[in-house]
Amino acid sequence: MGLFKSVFNKVKEGLAKTRAQFTGGLRTILTGQQLSIELLDELERRMIQSDIGVKTSIELRKDIQAAWERGEMESGDQALVFLKEQLSAYWPQENRKLNLLPPGQGPTVILVCGINGAGKTTSIAKMAKSLHDEGKTVMLAACDTFRAAAVEQLEIWSKRLGIEVIKGKQGGDPAAVAFDAANAALARGVDVLIVDTAGRLHTQDHLMRQLTKIKNVLGKKIEGAPHEVILVLDATTGQNAVNQAKIFAESTEVTGLFLSKLDGTAKGGIVVAIRETLNIPVKFIGVGETPDDVEPFVPEKFVEAMFAI
Repeated sequence: MGLFKSVFNKVKEGLAKTRAQFTGGLRTILTGQQLSIELLDELERRMIQSDIGVKTSIELRKDIQAAWERGEMESGDQALVFLKEQLSAYWPQENRKLNLLPPGQGPTVILVCGINGAGKTTSIAKMAKSLHDEGKTVMLAACDTFRAAAVEQLEIWSKRLGIEVIKGKQGGDPAAVAFDAANAALARGVDVLIVDTAGRLHTQDHLMRQLTKIKNVLGKKIEGAPHEVILVLDATTGQNAVNQAKIFAESTEVTGLFLSKLDGTAKGGIVVAIRETLNIPVKFIGVGETPDDVEPFVPEKFVEAMFAI
């Protein structure tokens, strides 16, 4: 499966919980009903509960109420169609593809960050497999030297996928691993180098400094590196994911988001809340547990999958 070939059925399947709770809940209260203040109050409450975001939920409710008061909308069925149309048009036109260098001008360096437990290593494996399946040569750098499990997990994935991984000693300098990986990527002429980093929070100053150090080392070895900084967020954490994204965006230049575990939450509306709060494009969504379960984020198809019957 190519990284940029969106498969509607897979996204639809991955959003089953969201569709059952959020869209199903909206259909339950709206279908066959006449609009009223009470119904609009309930609609707003349900949208907020789905993690769409308070601001967006209030604005959508106001738009529906205004149309109702003008006599342009009468039924809950009309409101449901309106919501789908508005959410589909909610995202600006922007480049959601990876910023890959032209063939022969690489390696493209992708730095991946996120807190422990966000699904970072699995998300790296998904990106690596998709790029590999497209015919690109990929190398991994295990720069999370603080957790032995992180390196081991990356090694397991690398063996399964047939992709080389560069690692160092446990507890060693992550920037040194990045240095070795950059040298190896240049020497082997690989197309893409994906760099794993230690899970970190804004309160962990030493880890944030390590992230800066890794970026500086990569930039000295490979011009323009890192070319992408992808932040992995766990969709099941809801508004906490938005808060994490704010923190990381303040500490490093995040170029794109990978929303993981979307299949494990009934609150797919978090994608809308991220758009409301951050000026960072969601580039990928994880819709399952296997390396194939990664899709580019296409807003129109995402909303279509949310509202599918």
